[in-house]
Amino acid sequence: MAKRSSLSIRIVEGKNLPAKDISGSSDPYCIVKVDNEPIIRTATVWKTLCPFWGEEYQVHLPPTFHAVAFYVMDEDALSRDDVIGKVCLTRDTLAAHPKGFTGWAHLTEVDPDEEVQGEIHLRLEVLPGSRACRLRCSVLEARDLAPKDRNGASDPFVRVRYNGRIQETSVVKKSCYPRWNETFEFELEEGTTEVLYVEAWDWDLVSRNDFLGKVVVNVQRLREARTEEEGWFRLQPDQSKSRRGEGNLGSLQLEVRLRDEMVLPSSCYQPLVQLLCREVKLGAQGPGQLIPVIEETTSTECRQEVATNLLKLFLGQGLAKEFLDLLFQLELGRTSEANTLFRSNSLASKSMESFLKVAGMRYLHGVLGPIIDRVFEEKKYVELDPSKVEVKDVGCSGLHRPPTEAELLEQSAQALRAHLGALLSALSRSVRACPAVVRATFRQLFRRVRERFPGAQHENVPFIAVTSFLCLRFISPAIMSPKLFHLRERHADARTSRTLLLLAKAVQNVGNMDAPASRAKEAWMEPLQPTVRQGVAQLKDFITRLVDIGEKEELDLQRTLSLQAPPMKEGTLLIHRTKGKGPLLSSSFKKLHFSLTTEALSFAKTPSSKKSALIKPANIRAAEKVEERSFGSSHVMQVIYTDEAGRPRTAYLQCKCVNELNQWLSALRKVSINNAGLLGSYHPGIFRGDKWSCCHQRDRTDGGCDKTRSRVTLQEWNDPLDHDLEAQLIYRHLLSVESTLREKHRELSRSTGAGTVPTDLDEVPADTLAELLQVLRDLGDAHSCSRACLPSLGPTSLLELQTSKRPSGTQRSRGNARVNAALETAHAQSPGAALRLRKVLQADEAVMTSVGSAGVAREGPRLGLWRRRALRVCTGLRR
Repeated sequence: MAKRSSLSIRIVEGKNLPAKDISGSSDPYCIVKVDNEPIIRTATVWKTLCPFWGEEYQVHLPPTFHAVAFYVMDEDALSRDDVIGKVCLTRDTLAAHPKGFTGWAHLTEVDPDEEVQGEIHLRLEVLPGSRACRLRCSVLEARDLAPKDRNGASDPFVRVRYNGRIQETSVVKKSCYPRWNETFEFELEEGTTEVLYVEAWDWDLVSRNDFLGKVVVNVQRLREARTEEEGWFRLQPDQSKSRRGEGNLGSLQLEVRLRDEMVLPSSCYQPLVQLLCREVKLGAQGPGQLIPVIEETTSTECRQEVATNLLKLFLGQGLAKEFLDLLFQLELGRTSEANTLFRSNSLASKSMESFLKVAGMRYLHGVLGPIIDRVFEEKKYVELDPSKVEVKDVGCSGLHRPPTEAELLEQSAQALRAHLGALLSALSRSVRACPAVVRATFRQLFRRVRERFPGAQHENVPFIAVTSFLCLRFISPAIMSPKLFHLRERHADARTSRTLLLLAKAVQNVGNMDAPASRAKEAWMEPLQPTVRQGVAQLKDFITRLVDIGEKEELDLQRTLSLQAPPMKEGTLLIHRTKGKGPLLSSSFKKLHFSLTTEALSFAKTPSSKKSALIKPANIRAAEKVEERSFGSSHVMQVIYTDEAGRPRTAYLQCKCVNELNQWLSALRKVSINNAGLLGSYHPGIFRGDKWSCCHQRDRTDGGCDKTRSRVTLQEWNDPLDHDLEAQLIYRHLLSVESTLREKHRELSRSTGAGTVPTDLDEVPADTLAELLQVLRDLGDAHSCSRACLPSLGPTSLLELQTSKRPSGTQRSRGNARVNAALETAHAQSPGAALRLRKVLQADEAVMTSVGSAGVAREGPRLGLWRRRALRVCTGLRR
C-alpha cells in the first residue's frame, strides 16, 4: 500500500518573449524543476519570440513535493544561457485544479533571493528558568543548499535572530551540505509576539553575502507545546520584495495535472481485474456487457486516458488482442459506411493508438529511424507547392548559378521519391520484426472488416482499416513530430519540418490506397503519383504478409521474444569506477556503450560488440546525481551497488545532457524499486583524498548527507507495466461515473425484468453490472480503511513548511488512539473490509520491516509502529 503522486506536464508554447540576441530574436527552451531539481529540458526552438514546443511528460514523484517551476531560457553558443523568466506552480495550486491547470501564465523575473533550495536540521525547545524562560535553538546541519560561488558550492553560515539579538554560526567553506552542531540561547520575555528567524547565508569576502533561505518559528506556540521539536525544515525564500517583471517577459501556455493515488496491494484489485478479463473473454454478447457500458459512460475528454489504462491492464493480463478485437466488433456493429470506419475518436481508435505506442514503438524506431536520420542530416530544400517555392532560400554553390523554380520542383520530387521508396522498402522487409501481438491484432482487424464489408466493391476496405492505424495514426504522426516519438532529441528546423510534412502527406496518400479524394485535395502532389501507386502495391503485399500469422507462429514468436530481455535503456556513456584513493578527474572517464535490462547493466565497446555485465539490478542500492563540482559536469550520476561479496561499490557514469541523465536515473530506479536495503541517504560528492567533497566528513563509510530520490522517475514508452496502478486508475474512473452506471443498471433491470441494485454487502449480485457495482463498493471500503489506519500528525504550527519531524510520545499516543477508533468503526460497518485490511497491513508490514532494518527512511520506525498497532487491533477484532 503506497501513496503515489504523478505530474502530467504539457509545455505547449510561449508568446511575446523578449529578445535576448543581437539579431532581435531568441533561441528559447524550457527547464522544468521540481523543488529546484532539474528533471526536464525541452528542445530549443531557434530564432523566434513565439516558440511552439508541444512536448508532453509524465513524472512520478513523492507526495511530499512542494512546487514545480518552468524556466524559459535563451540558448547561447558562446556564453552562458540567459534566463528569460519563470512560472512557478505550487502543490496547493495544482491540488485546487482537479482536472489540471490549463492556460497562459505570465513569466516573472527570476530573483536570486527567491531561488532558494534545501533543508536545515534544527532542534528547538523552551527551557524553564528562575527569572524567565530561555529559548534554545540548535543548528545541526543543512543539505542541498543552492551553490552561489563559481566553484559550484557555497560557504554557508547560519544567522539566528530573535527580538533584536543576532547570533551566527561558523562558516563552512566550499560545501552545500554543511554540518555545524552549534547551539544558541535567547531569553524570552513575557507577552512578546516575536518570532525566531533562522537564516542561511553564503559568505563572500569581497561582495555582499548571498541569501540561501530562511525558516520562521512561532515561539509562542513552541512555548505552549512544551516539547522539544526536532526535524528537517525546508528553507523558504525572501518574499518581502514586490514581484517585478510580470507581464513584460511574455507568457507560457501550460497544461499541468497533479494526480495522487493510494495504490492498494494486488489482492484488493483482483475482483475488478478478474471481472473485466472475464467480460473480454466472453466477447461481444448481451446488452449488459461491461466494455460497451464503460465506453458509453466515458466522456470524450477522458477517453484517451481510459483507453490507455484499459489497454495496459489487458496487455499485462495477456488479453490485449482479445480486448481490441472486442472493440473492433463494437465499432463495426454501429458503422454502416465503409468510408467512415475508425475515423472517429472512439474507444477502439484511442485504444489502438495507445496499443501501437506501447507494443510497437521499438518496431517503429527500427523501420523509421534511419529514414528520419537521413532527412535531418541532408537538410535539403524540398518543396512541391509552386506557390511556396523561394529560390533565394536555396542559394548557390560555388560558381554554379541558382536553380530555377522548375529545377527546384524536380529536385524536390526526386528527394521525396527517394525517401518514400526507402520507407516503403524498409516496411516491406519488416514483417518478421513486427511484434507477434501487433501482427495478431491486425489479423483480427483485417478479418473482422472483411466479414463486415464483403464483396469486390469493398476489396480495399480491410487494407485501409489496417493503414488507418498503421500509417495515419502511427507512422505519419511520427514523421511529422519525430521528437515526440523519441526518434530525435531536438525539433526539426523550418526546412527539415517542411520535408517531413511532405513525406507524411505522401505516406497518407499511400495509406489511403491512392484514393481520388486524396489526389483532388493537393494537385501539386502529382509528381509523386508513380511512386505512390507503386507504394500502394507494396503496402498491400506487406499487409497481406503481416496478417498471415497462425496461432502456432504467434506463440513461437512470443516465446522467442520472452527469452530475450529487451533493453529498458541503452546508449553511450562515460564511466569511471572508484579505485582506491587519489583524485578523480574528468579525463579518467572511458567511453562505452551501456545497456540496461531487468537482468543486468552491461557494457561493450560498441553496440554490436560482446557485452560484459557490470551490475545486477538486484544489487543496486541507489542511483543518484553527483554534484557538478565533483567532475566539472552537471550530468554525472552514481550507481551505488554491492558486488558478489557484498561489499559496497560505486560506479560514476557521465551523460551528455540533463534529459539523458534523468532518463538513465529513471530506468535504474525502476529496475531496483523493489530491492531490499535501498539507501535512504547518500553522498552527492566523491571521496577525494581523506574526506567527502560534499560534507567534508572523513569517515568513508558515513551514511550520507543528502536524501535519496528513488521515487522520482520519468514515464517512458518502454516502462514495465504497473498492474496495480492501472487497476487503481480504472477504479478511479469507474468511481467517477458510478451514478451513471447505477442508472444504466436500473434501465437494464427494467428491460429484462431481473436484477437489482446491490444495497447490502452480503448480497450476491445477479448480473455483471451489479457485480461491478459491488466490486467498486468493496474497493471503496478498502480505501476508507487504509486512510483510517494511516492518520497524519497534521501540519506543524511552528513553521511555515516542514519536511520531516520527529513526533513526541504524546503525538504517537494520539495517533494510535485514532487508529484504534477508526478500525473499530470500520469493523462494525464491514467485517469483510476489516479482513481485507488485515491482508493489506500484513503485506505492508513486511515492506516496512525491511525498510526500517535497512535504515531507508527516518519515517520508517514511526509508520511501522502505527501499522503494527493497527494490525494487532484488526487481528483482535477478527477473533
